[in-house]
Amino acid sequence: MKKTGIINSEVSAVVANMGHMDWLSIGDAGMPVPAGTKKIDLAVDKQLPSFMDVLNNVLKEMEVQKIYLADEIKTQNPEQLENIKKALPDVEVEFMPHSDLKKSLAQTHAFIRTGEMTPYSNIILESGVTF
Repeated sequence: MKKTGIINSEVSAVVANMGHMDWLSIGDAGMPVPAGTKKIDLAVDKQLPSFMDVLNNVLKEMEVQKIYLADEIKTQNPEQLENIKKALPDVEVEFMPHSDLKKSLAQTHAFIRTGEMTPYSNIILESGVTF
């Protein structure tokens, strides 16, 4: 049995199979997932698990070089934006309209659904390299 990091087998497998510049997304309970995109549903109740709990867990094992967020998070959920910036202080951030972020989910290896119930708590992580 795995001792540390991601213990969810589906999430662990997706991260282990990522290459440089591949995308993985994590989001709130209401984010629509395009047909054809693998959806890993971790939501069990409102706020369980939270977006930040899942993001922080994934960051234990995934090297991230860039993130993509919805423009709307700046005004509609600035507290979550600050949480994200604290978790990824030296990572490039690109903002786009929420409608474009939703369309971009089709290019991700998977979407991890959390129980998060705050607006625009969605992110695309672009994998980096460790060498």
